[in-house]
Amino acid sequence: MKRLLTILCFTLIFSASATPQSILDDVEQHFQIIGDFITQSGDTIKNCKIGYRYFGNINSDSSNVILYCTWFGGNSEAIGRLIRKYQFIDTTKFFIIAADALGNGVSSSPSNYAGKFPEISIKDMINSQYLLLTKHFNLKNIYAIIGGSMGSMQALQWSVTYPDFASKIVAYVPSPKLSSYDMLWINTQIKLIETLRKYNSTEREIKTLSDMLTALISRTPDYITENIEAEKFNEYLETFNKEPDKIFTLENYLSQLKAIRNFDLTKDFENDLNKTAAKIHSKLFLIISRRDMMVNPAFSLKLADITGCRTLILDNNCGHLAVTCEMEKVRKAIADFLSD
Repeated sequence: MKRLLTILCFTLIFSASATPQSILDDVEQHFQIIGDFITQSGDTIKNCKIGYRYFGNINSDSSNVILYCTWFGGNSEAIGRLIRKYQFIDTTKFFIIAADALGNGVSSSPSNYAGKFPEISIKDMINSQYLLLTKHFNLKNIYAIIGGSMGSMQALQWSVTYPDFASKIVAYVPSPKLSSYDMLWINTQIKLIETLRKYNSTEREIKTLSDMLTALISRTPDYITENIEAEKFNEYLETFNKEPDKIFTLENYLSQLKAIRNFDLTKDFENDLNKTAAKIHSKLFLIISRRDMMVNPAFSLKLADITGCRTLILDNNCGHLAVTCEMEKVRKAIADFLSD
């Protein structure tokens, strides 16, 4: 009953307009059942649940709300740590809702679903979030949407599926569609996992190899060479031999990875990036890693050129994790964009 009253009060605060309201940072995991959710494939997720956390203070008119989309395998708890440790988004100015994406083990996922879990897409992730924000929180629009990696795919999908819902979009290490190189490594991962499962390898063995492959392409060769001493390589190699994640299980991993594999923002617009870009009404900020080996930057650079949007090009040797190597620079750039 206490939890129900908390959620009801939270909903009322979102719809209130008479007096200023304030909510302190909340580290508690929340859930909302959005009902039977029909996926893009036509299947149904019964009693679909969406996890979320919230941080900061909300304005009386809800004009400072930011949706933060989770990255591949990420969750709202991890977003909370990022916000707190680096003050990544200013919670004295903005109210952040961190929404757990379908398939991450917190929201409806293969690991917590009774029966066969349907195939999901990036669009399914944002459609479920749309129901959370509009039906549960009674929001008609919000100030901004932010996301990195798979979270940036969600943010960009928001920009064309619901083009007037957010005033601003921040997408870091993004791409509006996969390059052939991206598709190569993703299909290699999927083939590796499915083949090893066919031959009854343990989840620990499979994840060890999968994580090694991910490490190979998430950083640049220069980064690995400079940061891992050859004499200590065996110690580094042993770090991959660990117990599998109990929340982001192998089934969840495959579910989200296949959603990424099928992501293409242009497919609803005649596979034309120019026509896709024309659908974007939000102010757009793209933070692109020039040496990203995991999400090739070519299509993001092209989208930036077409839209003339604000960009920040990172040219360090950290690859897909370039933001972590220039955290303060990125944090300031995002703050400037959100304040403009």
